[in-house]
Order: sequence, then structure tokens, then C-alpha cells
Amino acid sequence: MEALADFELHGLGIEFLLLILVAGVWAGAINTVVGSGTLVTFPVLVAMGIPPVSATVSNAMGLIAGNFTGAWGYRREIRQVKSVLIKLVPASVLGGVIGAVLLITLPEEVFGRVAPILIVVSLAFVIAQPRLSAWVRARAAAREEEKRPDQPGAEPAAADTDAGADGGADEAAAAKPAKPSMPTVSLVLMLLVFAAGIYGGYFVAAQGILLMGILGIFLMANIQQANGVKNLLVAVVNLTAAISYLVVDYLLREPDERVILWGVVGIIAVGSTLGGLIGAWVGRRLSPLVLRLVIVTLGLVALFVMLRNLFMGG
Repeated sequence: MEALADFELHGLGIEFLLLILVAGVWAGAINTVVGSGTLVTFPVLVAMGIPPVSATVSNAMGLIAGNFTGAWGYRREIRQVKSVLIKLVPASVLGGVIGAVLLITLPEEVFGRVAPILIVVSLAFVIAQPRLSAWVRARAAAREEEKRPDQPGAEPAAADTDAGADGGADEAAAAKPAKPSMPTVSLVLMLLVFAAGIYGGYFVAAQGILLMGILGIFLMANIQQANGVKNLLVAVVNLTAAISYLVVDYLLREPDERVILWGVVGIIAVGSTLGGLIGAWVGRRLSPLVLRLVIVTLGLVALFVMLRNLFMGG
């Protein structure tokens, strides 16, 4: 028991490591329900004195398993929009690489100055999420209605049948479009997904909410398809960023300069996987408002710690 009390990893005692595990579980559960689990784990790591870049990199790598679990849950919707993903995944990969390389190669002081702004942006997305989600749902519902113009008024179609059998057949064929349900991808959408990938590779937090807003505006898909696309793109960005972190950290840095904390990665991975498994059960029994308040509170803690370090040097 005494040996356990004396155990340390990355200079952190057992009580801090257990706190990281709990934060990982909580982040995995929150990602299942409302997203932005990074705004739980990142503040905890920063408050423990872990440098912000190491906290971001280790946290992003630890949460990958939970990201792909979420994407797997939407595999049916993802299969429905394969042609969309063929165009959007490369944009996410390229953005994720650029964001990750910027994070891990720029001086840590740059991230120290930029991160508070990104935390504020992330918190704004979290606070706005209910309205944004409602708006995206309403927009998706309106699109579904537009796809069936023949539903409310069957009379005009009936009147046209008098024009003759051939004409009626032609009208029927015209009235039944050849599966327009496959959403199209515009250049603007690809550029925005690319930009979201840079953001995600650099900071991780709230990229799912950001993507949901982009997809809600520019992708002609229903809400479930958009959610599936969002989950897969977030997983792709995080995996791409993790590979980039590894390459840069181990090829361009000396051993004593590396920023990946493998112990933290492993603890968050275990915690977020457990959290993802229980999130659907526990999370749906908790008020989304309570979860959102927890995220915002922890985000404000991280903001305070980083601003204090920035302006007071410690």
C-alpha cells in the first residue's frame, strides 16, 4: 500500500493519475452525449502543471479510441454517404496534418498565447450548441420535405393522367427523381472542412460542434447522416494528428524535448473507452444542461490557469 502511495508517473502521484482516469471516463461519456470531452481532460492536465502542448497532444491521442467508437455507432449512416466522405476525408487529413505540425513545431509560447482564444471559441460553441443543433435539425427536416413535393397535393398528378398513358408514365418517372438522396459536396464545404481539420489538429476541443455547424449549412443531408460524417471526420483528424505528433516528436526532437506523455495517453485511452461504453447509459439520464455547465466550468478553469501562466509567469 505504501509502494502504491509513493508511485509516480511523469512526476504525478497516484491521486493525480486517478483524477486523470476519472476525467477520461467523464470525457468519454460527455463525447457520447454532447461532445467537447477535451474541455474536461485538457483543463485537468493543465491544472496539474502539464505544459499546454503536452496536454493537448497526449489528450488528443488518448481520446482516439473513443472517437472511432462513436464513428462505428454511425456506420449505417456513414455507408449511406460514402461518396461524400471520399471527398471530405482527404480535406480533413490534410487539415489535421497541418494543424498538428503547427502545434508541435511552433514555440510553446505561441500555443500559450493562442490557446486561451481557442478555449473561448470552444466554450462559445458549447454554449451555442443547443440552438445550433435545433437549427441544423430544422434545416434537415425542411430538406426532407423538399424531397417529396408530391406528398401534400396528389390532385395535380391525377389531373395529368388524362394526357395519355405514355404521358402519364413520363410524368410518373419525372415525379420520382432517381435517388437524389446522396448529398453533394461543394468546394466551399471542402475548404471549410479543411479549415476545421487545421483547428482540430491544433487544438482538438469542440471540433465536432464546429463541424456539425458547417455540415448543417453546406451538406444536403439529414441530421443522422451529418452526425455520422461529423463523427468519422473528427476521428480521422485526431488519428492523422496523432500520427503527425509521433513523426515530428520522434524524428525532429531530442528525447528530452519530446512532448508526448505516454502514461497520460494510456490513462485517458482507458478512461475514455470506459466512458464511451457507459456514456449512452449514464449520459442520457443526466441533464444535457448539467453536462454543459460542467464543460463550461472546467473550460473557464483552464482559461484562468493559462492566462495566469501567460501574464504572471507561473
